[in-house]
Amino acid sequence: MAWPSEAVLDGAAELGSDAGSVGPIGTGRGAGSLRDIFETVILTVLIAAGIQLAVQSRLVEGSSMEPTLHNGQRLLINRLSYLSPTDPQRGDIIVFRAWDQDEDYIKRVIGVPGDEIEIRGNEILVNGAMLDEPYLDRTIDYGHIGPLVMAPDFFYVMGDNRGNSSDSRLHGPLPRAQILGKAWVSYWPLANLGLISDSTSYAAER
Repeated sequence: MAWPSEAVLDGAAELGSDAGSVGPIGTGRGAGSLRDIFETVILTVLIAAGIQLAVQSRLVEGSSMEPTLHNGQRLLINRLSYLSPTDPQRGDIIVFRAWDQDEDYIKRVIGVPGDEIEIRGNEILVNGAMLDEPYLDRTIDYGHIGPLVMAPDFFYVMGDNRGNSSDSRLHGPLPRAQILGKAWVSYWPLANLGLISDSTSYAAER
């Protein structure tokens, strides 16, 4: 991950200087240089901590999000995407703490609070309209589930590889509190470098 340039750090460290001051007491220029180094180190640590809180790197394990995401692909997750009052939207690819397991999953949001979800074979209906999901293998039968209405603060999530995904069909709707962030950027392998798109057209969009 790229760090801010030295010029930025130096500029920030000098914001507290005053042309009318008499300088450091006692040891002159040496103390000033030591102070500048110390301030730069502290600022660097604070910036690193802030970045870590906002963005995290994650490794995709397994094939449940094929063909959108692949096993071994490395992503950056934006942890600030869903700060209140912003909620996940249909089509978002999210990372969350699994229902009853001590691990994190990555899936696509299919239904949001208030949505009526119904699965009929290889079709998914949201509020009575079929989702337009061109990335899916339509030969797979997803079974029959629903209709289910999403309660407040609950989301229906599924993997894009519907034939090999442990998701809301098995575990039920996902509580809002377990969502950790939004899949934002793919950075490895370089062939997949870029923003992760969530621009799927949904026939059920309100």
